[in-house]
Amino acid sequence: MYAEEKILIGCNENTDVFLLPKLANRHGLIAGATGTGKTVTLKVMAESFSDLGVPVFLADMKGDISGLAKVGSDTDFITNNRQKYGLDEKGFNFKQYPVEFWDLFGQKGLPVRVTLSEMGPVLLAKILNLSEAQSGVLNIVFRVADEHSLPIIDLKDLKSMINYVVENKAQFEGEYGAIAEKSANTILRSLIALEDQGGNDFFGEPALELGDFMQLDDNGNGVINILDAQKLSLSPEIYSTFLLWMLSTLFETLPEVGDMDKPKFVFFFDEAHLLFDDMTPEFGKKIEQIVRLIRSKGVGLYFISQSPADIPDDILAQLGNRVQHALHAYTPKDQKAVKVAAETFRANPEFDTAEVISNLGIGQALVSTLDEKGVPTVVEQVDIVPPQSHIGAIDDDMRAQLIDISPLKGKYAQAIDRESAYEKLLTKIAEDPNIESEVAPEVLEEVKAQPQEPVEEVTVEAPPEPVEDEPEPAPQPGAVDVLGGILGTVLGGQTQSSGKRAKKSSTQRMVEKAATQAANTAAREVTKGIMRGLFGQMK
Repeated sequence: MYAEEKILIGCNENTDVFLLPKLANRHGLIAGATGTGKTVTLKVMAESFSDLGVPVFLADMKGDISGLAKVGSDTDFITNNRQKYGLDEKGFNFKQYPVEFWDLFGQKGLPVRVTLSEMGPVLLAKILNLSEAQSGVLNIVFRVADEHSLPIIDLKDLKSMINYVVENKAQFEGEYGAIAEKSANTILRSLIALEDQGGNDFFGEPALELGDFMQLDDNGNGVINILDAQKLSLSPEIYSTFLLWMLSTLFETLPEVGDMDKPKFVFFFDEAHLLFDDMTPEFGKKIEQIVRLIRSKGVGLYFISQSPADIPDDILAQLGNRVQHALHAYTPKDQKAVKVAAETFRANPEFDTAEVISNLGIGQALVSTLDEKGVPTVVEQVDIVPPQSHIGAIDDDMRAQLIDISPLKGKYAQAIDRESAYEKLLTKIAEDPNIESEVAPEVLEEVKAQPQEPVEEVTVEAPPEPVEDEPEPAPQPGAVDVLGGILGTVLGGQTQSSGKRAKKSSTQRMVEKAATQAANTAAREVTKGIMRGLFGQMK
């Protein structure tokens, strides 16, 4: 609840506990056992950030966060807290919030897609649980694709590239090192499993632009982006890697902004333990570095898990705003978790923190936030304020209507399959049957099965005699196309009225080829720098 230009989290008989907007980018933690009220706390904080004009991203693991899109209503519990703490006088008002629904599978929200080139080999190796040797082969495949202008957009591109590199390993091993066929076969088998988890839906285009998560509505409220994760939770590797990709992309692409009056964007990581399970120490250090530095980009990160013990110590130490719901202490392991949770707070002399954690009721929590000087406040036991939106899920009809009127539907609803590594290798086979061994068998069979349509005869280039290029579909004009047009005009080329490319001199071809290679090289370097920076640069 946004009140007094601060975020009201909870109240007790003596005080109200606020989160200061200018310190909300110092990150936070919401912890507690299942059924103790973490989801309500998440909703209350998301509502407050939206009212503050801060866009939010969060994952809906059970489907009940969708109620943010619907006006709330009274219950006995809410009425009691409103009266007990005078919330109406502080600005409490039932309302709905601007939301965008997203779904990696495109069923309960706009489709979320990422290209494999953007994801990069390091994060992909995490999804596939590859060994060091297997990861090395994957890195070589991506490097070859980069240097041969064979974009790896989706899984069929990657499978084709793996077979291409293996079949031509004699050509590549001198530059990149040994390419083990056994490792390549393991990767291919892992990709089949990834397809079964929905990888074909996730990897592709149009790729998500994270700027579309950072929107305000017409009233200046931050849009709350809800990723439906009910099905996704069954594929924890895809879920965790997608969140890590988002985190790294935000870090690499957002400018430095320093201290601000409020965050530019707030990112909630639900089921945070999935991010850190089986994480190598080296990978963990890179995540810790991002968490430490991303606050200077105006991003606040809030981790949600059952226990603070689920979060690595180096990252836990950076979470200045803490909300701890009840933890049960039935076993020695549970008791240790309670002790760890208690030790993360600045002690309150009025009660034993560890004892209170074990006895909190539903909707109650221990809360400590950063004060004006950035120092953690003494922990307080509070009742979490109720959400102003609907508690529970909305129905499928309402969800469908909201998705249908989304201004982003036209951008993301339909998948695009542009020319990439798979199609380029198909073309290569069609042009020269003698290179069958260079591609995956299944790719070759598909080419042979395709009906053969008449094509214009293309003369093999033999400079300096002019030849006619193969007809190509006309792409949308880009920088390279404009440059090519200028060069064609300067060097005397003419466009035929039939739409075919004009015959070009060898000088024209050489200049345009050089320009295209330069543009491709620049694009590849930008992609590498942005998407693979902290997760392992390609040398």
